[in-house]
Amino acid sequence: MINSNSFSSVAGWFLLVIGLAIIGWTLINSYNIFTAKAEAPEFFETVTEEIAVKKDGGGDIQAQMQQMIGEQLKEFLPTDTITKFLNLGVWSMLAFILFAGGGKIAGLGIRLIKSKTAQQQSEFK
Repeated sequence: MINSNSFSSVAGWFLLVIGLAIIGWTLINSYNIFTAKAEAPEFFETVTEEIAVKKDGGGDIQAQMQQMIGEQLKEFLPTDTITKFLNLGVWSMLAFILFAGGGKIAGLGIRLIKSKTAQQQSEFK
């Protein structure tokens, strides 16, 4: 039969390992994403739309101006830059939540291990 001291010790070590694994996994994935070894998860997608321009000389001036402005903006700021920054921002927030959660889980495991050792020390006195 399992007594409560051995259960809290096993549960404490299990929670400690799980918490450290969450933190380690998050660190490795963040390192790979920010060193461009892996792609960031896509929470946002780039939507592109093409504007058809008439080639018959007279054409719609407003559509031609929109196309020229769009081309100039693409040269200045590529279309997927903003979504990449948003995806990296969301990943950073998610990584922070995972770090905090992993830390809390590991902290709970440490408390269980400490309570078990404190109980054992009080029994020996």
